[in-house]
Amino acid sequence: MPPSIGWIIGTVVVLVVIGVAAFFSGIQYRRRVSEREISSAEEEATRIINEAIKSAESKKREALLEAKEEIHKNRNEYEREVRERRNELQKQEHRLQQKEENLDRKTDSIEKKEETLSRKIAEADAQREEIRTIKKNQLEMLEKISGYTIEEAKAYLIHNLESEVTHEMAMKVKEIETQYKEEADSRAREILSTAIQRCAADHTSEITVSVVPLPNDEMKGRIIGREGRNIRSIETLTGCDLIIDDTPEAITVSSFDPVRREVARLALEKLIQDGRIHPARIEEMVAKAQKEVNAVIKAEGERATFETGVHGLHPDIIKLLGRQKYRTSYGQNVLSHSIEVSHIAGLLAAELGVDVNTAKRAGLLHDLGKSIDHEVEGSHVTIGVDIARKYKESEEVIHAIHAHHGDVEPRTVIACLVQAADTISAARPGARRENIESYVKRLEKLEEVSKSFPGIAASYAIQAGREIRVMVKPEEVSEDQMVLLARDIAKKIESELTYPGQIKVHVLRETKAIDYAK
Repeated sequence: MPPSIGWIIGTVVVLVVIGVAAFFSGIQYRRRVSEREISSAEEEATRIINEAIKSAESKKREALLEAKEEIHKNRNEYEREVRERRNELQKQEHRLQQKEENLDRKTDSIEKKEETLSRKIAEADAQREEIRTIKKNQLEMLEKISGYTIEEAKAYLIHNLESEVTHEMAMKVKEIETQYKEEADSRAREILSTAIQRCAADHTSEITVSVVPLPNDEMKGRIIGREGRNIRSIETLTGCDLIIDDTPEAITVSSFDPVRREVARLALEKLIQDGRIHPARIEEMVAKAQKEVNAVIKAEGERATFETGVHGLHPDIIKLLGRQKYRTSYGQNVLSHSIEVSHIAGLLAAELGVDVNTAKRAGLLHDLGKSIDHEVEGSHVTIGVDIARKYKESEEVIHAIHAHHGDVEPRTVIACLVQAADTISAARPGARRENIESYVKRLEKLEEVSKSFPGIAASYAIQAGREIRVMVKPEEVSEDQMVLLARDIAKKIESELTYPGQIKVHVLRETKAIDYAK
């Protein structure tokens, strides 16, 4: 039989009561536990607070101790710095005091020196005034004794001094010239003789007029042609004048241009050989002759470069060298002269230890301007310099060309060597010829230059112009002045005259005494 509702309700009520009792008992238990924990926590907190207070008081005491120690330490360091600074200030005050004392001593010393200097200056002024007075008295006494015034005495002393200086200078100049001439002449003779011996030239002077031989005098008429048409054609095409005179079996070709003259000569020879002479044939033969001459010019220029060993020349310069074959100077072939100068300059350079190639190059090109000096205005030196500069020759070569006739003062050894080689080639016997008029004119000019100095009694050019003998007036020129006079005459001859080789200036002073026995 199922339980009754009352039992169930009773059971539920019992269970509820039991649960409530358990709940309340649990709450009581938890409250007791909580109270115990709170009490324990309060005790722990009190303990921690007490320990913290104790620790803080301990650390406070330690911090106070450390602060006191730091303050004490800083006080000691400050006191030490104060003492050091006080000592340093005392030392500086001591040094300043010493400097002031030294400055006072120096000031006292300077004042004493100034006083001494003032006293000495005063004494010096007094002595100077005394010396001036004594000098004035002595000069007055010397004027009375000598009979000369001050100006006259000065002039007398200056005259004596000039005489003494002139004598000493003349003796010194003579001594130095003698010494250097002996050394230089000996060395120069040795070098020049060696160079000349090693370069022996066999050509002599050449004629400068082109003469065309004819087979017979009848040929003159054929060359002239009907109404002169042939000769006019030849002269027009060649630029030369044909001189047909009474000279038997010969025609003279005249032109200022040697190349044109050579073209005309060759053309005439071809026409004479051919026999057909008329304007058309003349034009043809002149053209052929022109080609032949151009070929010869080029070949001669190349021969000159090969013979001298000068390479690297511009082709136009080689042609200008070839044109020198038809150019003469005082009867000397210019191309042969240039080749000879190149060889001599190279030999001299080898003897002196300078650049042989440059010397030979400058020697070969030194008369380059003579190739076209009849076409271009100016001296052959100026023309040669312009050509060399145009074709980028070196400054040393250009300067040697410019200086080889003394147009400018030679500044290099090469220029001096080219001058010497040019003189040697031109001055050797048989190299050149002069007409009698220019020869006489040169001698007269030489005598005229030497007579331009005061005290000259007579002047004579001897040895074909190689020596000038000057007679001086003995009452006007002293023996000491003779040395200086000879030097001055030589300098003036060098500056005003052009001549081959050298000229010896011989000054003579002769004193004569004449009386008669009665």
